[in-house]
Amino acid sequence: MQTTEDALLGGRIRLRQPAEGYRAAIDPVFLAAAVPAQDGQVVLDVGVGVGAAALCLAFRMPNCRVVGIEIQPGLAALARENVQLNGMQGRVDVLTGNLSAPPPRLAPGSYHHVMTNPPFLSGDQASPPPHAGKAIAHVESEADLQQWMRFCVNMLRPKGTLTVVHRADRLDDLLAALRGKVGEIALFPLWPKTGRSAKRVILRARKAVASPLDLLPGLVLHEDDGNYTEAAKAVLWNGAGLS
Repeated sequence: MQTTEDALLGGRIRLRQPAEGYRAAIDPVFLAAAVPAQDGQVVLDVGVGVGAAALCLAFRMPNCRVVGIEIQPGLAALARENVQLNGMQGRVDVLTGNLSAPPPRLAPGSYHHVMTNPPFLSGDQASPPPHAGKAIAHVESEADLQQWMRFCVNMLRPKGTLTVVHRADRLDDLLAALRGKVGEIALFPLWPKTGRSAKRVILRARKAVASPLDLLPGLVLHEDDGNYTEAAKAVLWNGAGLS
């Protein structure tokens, strides 16, 4: 597999990833920024890919532990390589496996937080990209969104938090997949520019909590001239968290 070495968080994280196919962009950085992890807690990253979100979270919260699961062996191997590259051995672990038959080490009800950037496209509606690895990352296959969310919630401790980044135009599917499973849902839109429709939304919820849904102001990514806003820079370049 041909790879490139890229940088996240203003060069604080080095990331080797495939030259073609799935490549991490800003979604996993914002996902990691939205997880309310505290010192000593354990976070599960479902669909860890090459480790972008896991590494960003471990950078921001050096005293928490992150475990990732990835179905593609090649991406999982790169994620382990990235853990070594960033000196995060013992803080970030990557397991290879799928949601229908997860590794035995993934015990249900064990995690304080679960974060995930699931495939964005429904398998019965999307034309898969020609690159096989990108198709697996972007289009639901073995596990649809319902199954993906069921697995994530099952891994959480009671009152633990689930954090998801997804396409805004699939928000109805995401909420339907979580109905009756979580509460205290907070929706945080990522606006491309002021006055533009959101393309991404971050959802955070808690298991075994019955508080109502909250729609938050969200964050504007770009100024009118195309440059990132100061709020976006704080996350993307400095590793700041989202409240």
